[in-house]
Amino acid sequence: MTIRQESSQSDVLDESPELIAFRQDVREFLRRQIPTDIRERVRAGAPIAKSDHIQWQKVLAKRGWLAPNWDKKYGGPGWDSTRRFVFDEEYHLACAPRANLIGLDLLGPVIIAYGTEDQKQRFLPPILSSDEWWCQGFSEPGAGSDLAALSTRAERDGDHYVISGTKLWTSYAHEADWMICLCRTSREEKKQAGISFILVPVSDPNITVSPIRTLAGVHTVNEVQLDDVRVPVSYLVGAEGQAWEITRFLLGHERLVGAGLGPSAKLVQSIRDLLRRKLREGDELAQDPSFRERLAFLELDLLVLKMTANRVLADEQVGRAPGPEVSILKVKGATLQQDLTELLMEVGGRNALVDPSSAAVDSGIALEELYLSYQYFDRRKVSIYGGASEVQRNIIARDLLRA
Repeated sequence: MTIRQESSQSDVLDESPELIAFRQDVREFLRRQIPTDIRERVRAGAPIAKSDHIQWQKVLAKRGWLAPNWDKKYGGPGWDSTRRFVFDEEYHLACAPRANLIGLDLLGPVIIAYGTEDQKQRFLPPILSSDEWWCQGFSEPGAGSDLAALSTRAERDGDHYVISGTKLWTSYAHEADWMICLCRTSREEKKQAGISFILVPVSDPNITVSPIRTLAGVHTVNEVQLDDVRVPVSYLVGAEGQAWEITRFLLGHERLVGAGLGPSAKLVQSIRDLLRRKLREGDELAQDPSFRERLAFLELDLLVLKMTANRVLADEQVGRAPGPEVSILKVKGATLQQDLTELLMEVGGRNALVDPSSAAVDSGIALEELYLSYQYFDRRKVSIYGGASEVQRNIIARDLLRA
C-alpha cells in the first residue's frame, strides 16, 4: 500500500509563478515560526490555551498576516481572494492555531464596511494587537438559525441603549472582552427590519456568562444573560434596523469560512499520518482496500469543494458579494468534516475511545490518538453553527434551484 503526500492547491489549479512563490513563502514562514509544542497540539486536535493563541497571533501580526481578509489600510495584508485562499489552505496544513475568528474574520470586515471612522479607530487596532477578543451573540432560545425570531431588545434611553435578553451557544464568551449583539430595536416593522447590530462589553456587571459543555466534553460555548445592560449609542454599527443587511454580509463570509477547506485538508493529512504508522505496525485496517477507497472518495469530495470555492472567489474578484452558492459550501463542507472524523475514529480503533481527561495520557497512547474522539464529537457542531444545514438547503432550493 502506498499513501501519497497531501497535494496542495497548486497541483489541481493552474497557478501563476507569483502565486506559487507566495505559497512557498507562506509554507516556509509557517514551518519556521509555529512553536513546536503548539503545532503538535493542533496536529493532534487538542484544545489550545488562549495564552498560546495570543503568543502565536502576535507573531502573525508582526508579519502583517493576522487578518488575511482586511484591507491594507486597516492593518491587513491587502491580499486578493486567491491569496487568502492559498494562505488558508497552507495555514491549516501547517497545523497553525487560529482563534478570535469573530473579531478577525467577521467583525473586522463589518467594521471596515459599515463602521464609522471612530469605530474603526476604536475597535480594529485592539483586535490586531490581540488585546481585545470577541464573541458573537446571535442565537437565542427559540431563535437559532431563524435569527429574525430573536427577542433580545435594545431600548433607546437618551445616548444609550438598554439591552435585555438571552444569547445561547455563544462560543468563547467566557474568554471574550466584547460581544457582537443582535438586538431588536423596533417592533413596528417586519421582524427582519427591526434588528440592530450593537457592540457590547462582556465585562459589564449586568452580564452573566454561564458555561455549556459540548459533546466533546469541553467548555467552549455559553449562555449569556443581559439584564438592563447600558451601552452608548455610538456602539451601534450601521443604522438602526440595518442588522439584517449587515448580518447577511457577515454570514456570507462565515459560511465561506465554514466550508472548512483547510480543516478538511488537515483531517485528510491526519488520517494519512495515522495510517502510515498503523501500516508499519501491521494493522489490518491500514491494508484494507475498501477503507482506502472510502478515503479516496472523500478526497475527491474535497477537491470538488475546492473548485466550487474557487468559483465563489472568482465572483468576489470581479466585485460580486458572496451569494447563495456559499450555502453549498457550508453544507458540503460540514458533511465532509464529519465524514473524515468518522474515518479518523476508525483508524484509531480502541484508542479513539479514550477520554483525554483521564489518566490515559500516561499509558503510552500517542498524542495524535488521544484526541480523536474529541475531534469527532467537536465536528458534530459544524452542521449547526453559521446556519444549520437544513436552513442552508432551503436557501439552495429557493435561490439557486428555482432560479
